[in-house]
Amino acid sequence: MARDFQTFLRQLELAGDLRRIKAEVDLYLEMAAIASRVAKMPSGGPALLFELPKNKQTPVAMNVYGSRRRMEMALGLDQNERGLDHVGDRIEKLIADALPRPDGGNFFDKLSKLPVLASMSGWMPKIVRNGKCQEVIKKGQDASLSSLPVLTTWPEDGGPYITMGMSHLRHKDGRRNMGLYRLQVYDDSTLGFHTQLHHDGDRARYGFSQGERMPVSVAFGGDPALLYAATAPLPPFISEVMFTGFLIDGGVEMVKCVTNDIEVPASSELVIEGWVDPQELRLEGPFGDHTGYYSPADQYPVLHIEAITHRNDFIFPATVVGPPPQEDAYLGLATERIFLPLLRLMLPEIRDMHLPVAGAFHNLVIVSMKKEYPGHCNKVMHSIWGMGQMMFTKCIIFVDEDIDPHDMQEVLFRVTSNVDPKRDILFTDGPLDVLDHASDVFAFGSKIGIDATRKNKPFDRYPRQWPKDLTYPDDLLHKIESRWNEYGI
Repeated sequence: MARDFQTFLRQLELAGDLRRIKAEVDLYLEMAAIASRVAKMPSGGPALLFELPKNKQTPVAMNVYGSRRRMEMALGLDQNERGLDHVGDRIEKLIADALPRPDGGNFFDKLSKLPVLASMSGWMPKIVRNGKCQEVIKKGQDASLSSLPVLTTWPEDGGPYITMGMSHLRHKDGRRNMGLYRLQVYDDSTLGFHTQLHHDGDRARYGFSQGERMPVSVAFGGDPALLYAATAPLPPFISEVMFTGFLIDGGVEMVKCVTNDIEVPASSELVIEGWVDPQELRLEGPFGDHTGYYSPADQYPVLHIEAITHRNDFIFPATVVGPPPQEDAYLGLATERIFLPLLRLMLPEIRDMHLPVAGAFHNLVIVSMKKEYPGHCNKVMHSIWGMGQMMFTKCIIFVDEDIDPHDMQEVLFRVTSNVDPKRDILFTDGPLDVLDHASDVFAFGSKIGIDATRKNKPFDRYPRQWPKDLTYPDDLLHKIESRWNEYGI
């Protein structure tokens, strides 16, 4: 069954996980402040549908992905499965099935991989001639951004910002890219196109010669799994749209735009079509960001609008980013669980990983691992800093394999009890997120690795005897558990 954004909202409402806001709400700060407060409720609060944005006709949906359960529903996961970890299991199995055997295999081994190839072909985008996203087509002066319910989320923002638009573009070599880039509304026909230094969208524009126009189409809604795929830390050679096909186990239907040759999801709520002159820059920002601070204004490309297409009765998705936790915390949680098996494929000594919400996705990573030789933690921390967007990580904490990295009380205990600062802390330099404000220079600064594992003589040259943890025997703990009701506590 085809999935789209409005179907997803109806599913959330049937599950009692969506609230309709019937009161008129101002798009300037008020709506974002409401969503921010709800996102900080236990377990992320409900999804919100604002039916009466002030001075606009289009409803606005917010906090749609703002809980673990809604994130799982967006990816089509049943409650009977292992949730987000189930997707990671699928990735792990896919890689295991696709990799050649160490001995080279034989004819029958190669035949066994045919189902993998067949499955992959089913994840490819499917081009269709018509899409609901083009039920209404506006070009030229009719394609005005002023008709859209765009929010201003923080008092010192440079203006209203589109925050849930998925920008579709192609590199000169034909590779497709879909990224979730913020878009500042300058006027009725231009947007600030915030493609950051380390992202594919920024690399793509450098492939165009001076005076060439890079076509860009910004799609909203569609299959709810698309939004997660747009944020996923994928290798450059994997299309986000194809990754969506993997997540939903079926190809996404795509339709060609009306003014350029970009394809967008046919079931999208809304599409903004336009172009970027890679050489044209304009001041964009400031913007209240997921770091909890305003990212400063800087020079970024300009997106010129040529057309706006949408459904007859479309809903406008939006989000607010800011001091965690916010809705985007659950996108980060999905990445943590889904991509852990890939990390373990490269680093099999890793047992588990946690990206705490307070770390704003990549400022803090906690890793549990099996330590097997001197300097092992140092090896793993450098490996993590060398993997894709993990290069932005400012602090990595290592604990032993029997420690739960999600238990912050336990982790803090191990950091304060197991660490000798001079011996167990390593400083190095490397790339940082361009939004990082703490470094002395742009997008580059120091990092820290903390070895909070137990120390021992063969691996750590620790000269003394490491003390044992205080624990009760398992049989006693089982006895107490079985008799707990007798105690009357």
